[in-house]
Amino acid sequence: MAILDEKYVLLTTLRKSGESVPTPVWVALLPDGTGGFTTEDNSGKVKRIRNNPQVTLQACTVRGKVAPGTPVVAATAEVLVGAEAEPIAAAIKRKYSLMTKLFKLGELWRKVRRKPEPPTCAIRLTLS
Repeated sequence: MAILDEKYVLLTTLRKSGESVPTPVWVALLPDGTGGFTTEDNSGKVKRIRNNPQVTLQACTVRGKVAPGTPVVAATAEVLVGAEAEPIAAAIKRKYSLMTKLFKLGELWRKVRRKPEPPTCAIRLTLS
């Protein structure tokens, strides 16, 4: 199974200090062979990727536990916002339809508090 076909992937980004930061994410394969995931545009992942787009990916559990011997795949990450991020957001919604619907229910609180919806943000992953 290819890394972008996995249900959960451990994304490892780097801080400016060089310290690695592993984060489990959902990923979806795109028709052009790249992949991606969605996130909030002010997240730490986005800040670290803008600073250093070189990341690694490993198959993992929902909590980020990696099985021994799981291969590490190098990739280059690119931050996309707005309309550019929509194809990745649509691919995530197709692959994780039930979970994305449940998350939408949780976002009702934002609407109750009349907070503006953040722009769509996604990370495109190009495997090395």
